[in-house]
Amino acid sequence: MFFYLIRRVLYAIPIALAVGFVCFMLVQIAPGDPINAIAPPDAPADVVESVRRDYGLDKPLAIQFGIWLMKVVQGDLGRSLATGRPVWSDLSSAISNTLTLAAFASLIGFVIGAILGGLAGTFRGSIIDRLAVTTAVAGVSIPHYWLGMVLVVIFSVQYNMLPAMGAGPGGSADWVWDWEHFQHLILPAVTLSVIPMGIVTRTVRGIVAEIMNQEFITALKGKGLTGWGVFGHVVKNAAPNVLAVMGLQLGYLMGGSILVETVFSWPGTGLLLNSAIFQRDLPVLQGTILVLAMFFVILNLLVDLMQTALDPRIKRG
Repeated sequence: MFFYLIRRVLYAIPIALAVGFVCFMLVQIAPGDPINAIAPPDAPADVVESVRRDYGLDKPLAIQFGIWLMKVVQGDLGRSLATGRPVWSDLSSAISNTLTLAAFASLIGFVIGAILGGLAGTFRGSIIDRLAVTTAVAGVSIPHYWLGMVLVVIFSVQYNMLPAMGAGPGGSADWVWDWEHFQHLILPAVTLSVIPMGIVTRTVRGIVAEIMNQEFITALKGKGLTGWGVFGHVVKNAAPNVLAVMGLQLGYLMGGSILVETVFSWPGTGLLLNSAIFQRDLPVLQGTILVLAMFFVILNLLVDLMQTALDPRIKRG
């Protein structure tokens, strides 16, 4: 296991380099000039060239990538072209808010999905199974942004029950553990939880249905084991595969919440990416994409290790 962990960590190095190169090139070939985020449109040509030299944008792309990579290795993601602040100062608070949102959304989606999938897999062909499958299909089919707007219209506009924007009172960007701030989390978390809920429901249903048809379940029942006893064995056998799916969904929640965060003005990485795209703020784009990609790599490694701990039959070389 130790050598497997070392090998996976070493594998992450070329992955990080490849991700860094891809995100660097993608934002470079996008239309528009990043200088427009700094200099006004009517700025003299000599001023524009001076700003371009100050930010190193006058150098060839290969040299720009090398300079950026060396700074990243040292923990420096650069400075925002739009605000002039260090990228990490804005990114750290955005990551914290996105982690909070993703954690609550995954808690909602995983718990409901596991319950619905477990019931559907246990009572195959029943009305419970059909309702669970219908809910799962609806969950993966409804667009995030549309559901978010519908929830805002119902719970914020018509009934004024829950706030629709920001992470706290007055559109605050700072999350605090109290009821006023928690109310701002409910709508975006519910919106973001729908797709993972549907995926987990379908996954758990298929795994539980397959396990229930295996011979060892029949043998357990033949020995007089029923109810929670059989359920415990089903959970043990289903946990590794379900855990892998949940880990991937948590990674998707971290990187795929841009539309939901934009709808609710949630100050996370999605909203930060959205504003950076429109402002063509290259350092913010590159730094945010790189950090999210590395989070996904680390999360996959943790899921692999947890799978091995739960199921000793899985051997990691």
